Amino acid sequence: MLSNTRQCANSLSRTAVHHSPETAMIPRKILGSAQTPDQAGTLQLSRRGDDFFIAYNGKELMNSRMHGSEDLLAEFACKSVAHRPGVRLLVGGLGLGYTLAAALAIVRPDAVVVVAELVPAVVQWNRGICGHLAGNPLKDPRVHVMEEDVCLVLKNDTSGFDAVMLDVDNSPDSMTQTSNDWLYTRNGLKKIYQSLRPKGILTVWSAAPDSTFSRRLQRTGFIVQEKTVSARNSGKGGLHTIWVARSQGTGEKTL
Repeated sequence: MLSNTRQCANSLSRTAVHHSPETAMIPRKILGSAQTPDQAGTLQLSRRGDDFFIAYNGKELMNSRMHGSEDLLAEFACKSVAHRPGVRLLVGGLGLGYTLAAALAIVRPDAVVVVAELVPAVVQWNRGICGHLAGNPLKDPRVHVMEEDVCLVLKNDTSGFDAVMLDVDNSPDSMTQTSNDWLYTRNGLKKIYQSLRPKGILTVWSAAPDSTFSRRLQRTGFIVQEKTVSARNSGKGGLHTIWVARSQGTGEKTL
C-alpha cells in the first residue's frame, strides 16, 4: 500500500486490533485525508494515543501496531540478494514505511531502493507526521521515491531489479483500480519476471491464500513458495499470506 489504492474487503480485514478499555475511550484524531487519483475513494490518516491508522473509505487498512507481515515481505525478498554490490530494489506501496525500513536494514550501503507510491499524501505523511514510526526511512539517501503507479514504474524501467516487493492490494483478486489487474495477470507477471535481474525475487502481500495465483506465478516461470505469516512481530494476531517467487535464471526468459 499504496502504489495503487487497495481496498479492505469486508471478509479480508487487514487488521483486527483489540484495544484496552482505556485506549478504546480515547477518540481518534484525523491527521490528514486525500482523494485517490481515480477518485474512487478517500484515504485517511488518524491517530489514537500512540497508534496510527490508515483507512480507505472508512475501512482500516493498516496500523502501527501490526506490521510483522510487512517486515517479512522485505525480509523474504532481500535476504538472498542483499550481498550483491549495487543491489536495486522496488517497493510497490509505501504504507506506513515498515516494508521500506525493513529492506533498508538488510541491504548494503550502495543499494538503490525505488519506492512507487501513487498517492502523494502518503509520501507527505511519511516525510512528516508519521515518519518516526518506521524510523524515517524516506530520509535514507538510498531511497528514490516515485509518486507513480507501480505498474508504470515496472513498464518503463530499463535497469532491472534484484527484488520487487508488492503490497498494493488486499489480495490478487481484490483490485481497487483497473490498472491493478495487470499486475496479477500473466502479462503483468511476465513483465515483472523480465524486470528482475538473474535469480531475482518477487514478494507479494495478501490478506489470504490464493492457489490460483500461485499456479499463475509458476506458469510464468517462477519457483514459488506461499508462506503463511503472522500480522504481528510477536507471532500473534491474524494470519496473512506472502508469496516468495524466484526467477530461475535471466530475467528475459518466461514460459
